[in-house]
Amino acid sequence: MLPLLPWVVRTTNKSELPTIRASVTKGDVLKSVRTVFVFGYWVIVVLFVVCALALISFAAVELWHGIAPSGSTELGARFNAILESIALLTIAVAALELGQTVLEEEVQRSAHLSAPTRVRRFLSRFMIVVIVSLSIECLVTTFQVAREDPAKLPYAAAIGLAAAGLLAAWGLFVKLNTAAEHLEPAAMAQVKEEDNKVDREAAA
Repeated sequence: MLPLLPWVVRTTNKSELPTIRASVTKGDVLKSVRTVFVFGYWVIVVLFVVCALALISFAAVELWHGIAPSGSTELGARFNAILESIALLTIAVAALELGQTVLEEEVQRSAHLSAPTRVRRFLSRFMIVVIVSLSIECLVTTFQVAREDPAKLPYAAAIGLAAAGLLAAWGLFVKLNTAAEHLEPAAMAQVKEEDNKVDREAAA
């Protein structure tokens, strides 16, 4: 008990009590704010999944309209229905991928986003979804307007050019960010350690 007496005397000092209370209050506030953020990310993930399931159901309906053997729909309308189903499925995949990205990067992992390797991976996963979605949308739109109104083909080409521009910008960002990773070796080590932990938990 004797070694604890100086600490008791210090902590019972009235001049230090406001500082102790302030530090405890600040820690509680930060913890509460982080809990709110985690809850918000969970809500976003769930809504992404719900949107993806809704889009998948819409795609199934469109696909059925395109292949229904008992219907009297023309071949062109069936073709457009199948293309529309592909477009809906593409957006559904994008929604699922974005939900998974938010879940893994913002909920499961606690390393700060300021680490260059975390920024590169988070943005890379997002850009992959956007670029692939735009590319498929360009393909679907090209097939549709080529049959219905070829004069609108430049609009489809504009979508492809946007996807190509994003791909080039993403490649430049990855190249520049790779050099920045060497400036924070401690952050890189922390992120890799946390990745291994998450992978082990997922495997278990």
